[in-house]
Amino acid sequence: MAEKRAVLVDIDGVLTVSWKPLPGAVEALREIRRAGLGVALVTNTTSRTRASIAGVLTGAGFPVTADDILTAPTVTAAYLARHCPGARCALLNSGDDIREDLTGVRLTVDDGTGSDMASGEDADADVDVDVVIVGGAGPGFDYVALNRAFGQLQRGARLVAMHRNLYWRTDEGLQLDSGAFLVGLERAARREAEITGKPSAAFFEAALAHLGVAAGDALMVGDDIESDVLAAQRAGIGGVLVRTGKYLPETHRAASGSPDHVVDSFADLPALLGLGEGTSSAQQ
Repeated sequence: MAEKRAVLVDIDGVLTVSWKPLPGAVEALREIRRAGLGVALVTNTTSRTRASIAGVLTGAGFPVTADDILTAPTVTAAYLARHCPGARCALLNSGDDIREDLTGVRLTVDDGTGSDMASGEDADADVDVDVVIVGGAGPGFDYVALNRAFGQLQRGARLVAMHRNLYWRTDEGLQLDSGAFLVGLERAARREAEITGKPSAAFFEAALAHLGVAAGDALMVGDDIESDVLAAQRAGIGGVLVRTGKYLPETHRAASGSPDHVVDSFADLPALLGLGEGTSSAQQ
């Protein structure tokens, strides 16, 4: 493998499952850091802020800071600032409050009564927004929330989604993600979503700019063959598929392309990169 200067790493399913480190992942990331390679953790996770993610990972022993983490919400904020400056936005998302990572985005506030209102303004349940932002799925993706988003789309709102992930892996198995619901919203509202997170090219461009490296000098490591690996390869970045997380052999076989490399887990990455003396289980 040509010498690489930086590594882009998905978190969920690659470094952790249900935020618990996968075997060998902590030491592998430490070894990559010791070798002087740039590291960016690139994730479609919408359930936590960058600061919260960093806190969980450092608590588990990973050598990272919030500055190393690029999330779908942060990229979405930059996208909206460019394409919809000043737009009134409704957020459909489950998990912790991610508003602090949506810097500059004018978000409506759900007051618990079913009405949407911007901070400091009065509004009723039928107030229009300019953009519906779809984050990650969970308990908040109930009928009322989805139907409210559907109504906003019918009244002309743009549909911006942080990702198209259909599912992710937890310690209880595969769980549905918002991509499964996004398809329904698109079909019902006859409106195609603008995707800001992986697999969008803009997401990978933002990660490369953050690291200050060219695409050919970087590797992307992920468990999602389409959104992580093949999307990165289309952007000129080397792709490494891990057989952990959401990896399924049938998904691998049916994929639209072939990964540059396949390894059993992130623990194999240092050997693939030629660091240390281990033997990688990679398939070239």
